[in-house]
Amino acid sequence: MLKDGTAITYRLRHFIRAVFIGCALFSGSVVLSVAADKAPKAHPKAPLKAPMEALQKAPPAGAGPSIPSDNFFVSPFGLTPPTADLAPGIKVPSLGNNHIPSVDTPHVPYNSKPPTSGPHLSGIAKWGLYDQPIPNELQVHNLEDGGVLIQYDCTNCQDLIAKLEKIGNEYLKRGKNAKKGNREERYKHIIVAPYPGMNTLIALTAWGVIEKISFFEEAKIKQFVEAYIGIDHHKK
Repeated sequence: MLKDGTAITYRLRHFIRAVFIGCALFSGSVVLSVAADKAPKAHPKAPLKAPMEALQKAPPAGAGPSIPSDNFFVSPFGLTPPTADLAPGIKVPSLGNNHIPSVDTPHVPYNSKPPTSGPHLSGIAKWGLYDQPIPNELQVHNLEDGGVLIQYDCTNCQDLIAKLEKIGNEYLKRGKNAKKGNREERYKHIIVAPYPGMNTLIALTAWGVIEKISFFEEAKIKQFVEAYIGIDHHKK
């Protein structure tokens, strides 16, 4: 057993040591806490935004797909037909391109109405707008020369006729204003005319192709025109 003086000294030393250790532990925890507060914190990922150059405007409502003229190879007169996956309209088997002397000359019957190929006169109808039907034997030669015909069958339909003629005039002006040899010159090969007795309101024809429309569809009409106008179908 320790003497009283020695015991007090022993207890005092233990007390001082305990205080020192406690202070050291407290200081360490403070340092760790401050360091943790200063450390960068993880944040949830922000939503990615597409770059502006990748954004595209939606096509206008009701607008159909267009076929750019760059899809064609320019020949001395016109263009080559579009590939099958881009071609509008319904293909019609060819009846050849034999010439006949007059509209009264007997020949094989046409296989579509309006016709898209077959026997025809040596001359062509003047490109433009008509208020009278064009004989089958005459308009077929226009198709062979790269023409597109927009024909309609209706009565008391001046609004429809005005819309179709507006489209026709737009293309005629583009062709007329084009410099000689420019690909825009092909747009003059268009005719708008009535065709009584069709089983549709509007018929679009090019050589070997027909598109029948039961109501006015500007986008579809222009798609057809752009695809086929100016393509020369004479046998090489």
